[in-house]
Amino acid sequence: MGLVQAVKGAVGGMLADQWKDFYTVPAGLPATAALFAAVPQGTNAGRGANTKGSSNIISNGSKIVVPEGYGLLLMQDGKITGFAAEAGGYEWRSDDVNSQSIFAGDGIVSPLIKQSWERFKFGGQPGGQQLAFFVSLKELPDNRFGTQSEIYWDDGFLNTQVGAVTRGSYTLRIVDPILFVKNFVPATYLQPGQVFDFTDLDNAAAGQLFNEVVGSLAPAFSLYSNDPAKGNRITKLQQDSIGFARSLSAAVENAYQWTTDRGLAIVKTAIVSIEYDANTKELLKTVQRADALSGSRGNSNLQASVAAGMQAAGENGGAAGLVGLGMAGGMMGGIGSLQQPATPAAPAADDPVAKLKKAKEMLDLGLITQADYDALKAKALGL
Repeated sequence: MGLVQAVKGAVGGMLADQWKDFYTVPAGLPATAALFAAVPQGTNAGRGANTKGSSNIISNGSKIVVPEGYGLLLMQDGKITGFAAEAGGYEWRSDDVNSQSIFAGDGIVSPLIKQSWERFKFGGQPGGQQLAFFVSLKELPDNRFGTQSEIYWDDGFLNTQVGAVTRGSYTLRIVDPILFVKNFVPATYLQPGQVFDFTDLDNAAAGQLFNEVVGSLAPAFSLYSNDPAKGNRITKLQQDSIGFARSLSAAVENAYQWTTDRGLAIVKTAIVSIEYDANTKELLKTVQRADALSGSRGNSNLQASVAAGMQAAGENGGAAGLVGLGMAGGMMGGIGSLQQPATPAAPAADDPVAKLKKAKEMLDLGLITQADYDALKAKALGL
């Protein structure tokens, strides 16, 4: 009975595999799909009449359409035999006896006898496997990363170690599909009906990439903040998706050889949040203050601070407070050492009229008392 069924299966499958097929992309794929098998139009909600053909045999003369943004990878008995990176229609041709088709001009009698005999030897099944896979050449989005606790790195601008909790996402691109399939994709995804998706939580290979990215974040932050071209400012990375992506890609490549071993590269990043630890927050406050006191704006801010200090000293301690403020100013080089904007020349310091005028203004503003004014007036007049 087994012999009869083997012959029946061999002849039936052989005749079904004579048909040419039209292979295309499976329906309902997610935007993050990276690798998947091409399917005949007849099994993809199409109108094909051939529903009995073997799922792992492609008949000569069959057409495969490659959409824009995808590559076509061909496999014969588990081995990669070809790759096409350009979009368009391709015709399948193979010397394998299982692919011979009477509709492709391969003869009628001889190919049929050979196929029937080969399939009889394997219990009615084809003695080979031919598969076509589509590989995405686009940016693959929504690859997420995040840290549960602080990571630390040496910051070039702050000149010390800083720490933060961060999360975000990155886009990934397959830059070498052959390396990707040979060295990284598990065998379970190299079958019809399987979809390799980097965002699939059940994909252990994708989970490994997540762990490697998290392990590379600290070196990436260090590379970015110590790069003079970036101005050594870690606060810029949230607006520099491509620049930080390069730093992250370099860190991942250095530690895990994504590009050279797996054919993968990080293209862009999006930092959703960075929560610095307490020490780093204090350092950043100091940097903000320093930035506020730099340049012409800083000079204005500093003069306003000194004026406010003079007013507070006059209100609290009269002339003595002003004298104390003057002594403090002298220790720091004096108020006169501040950068001054271009103004008309001030009256000579030893002009008694100017001194009295200044003292009167201070008296009117309530900065000094009448007794303080009388003492300054007597001193200016040499009484």
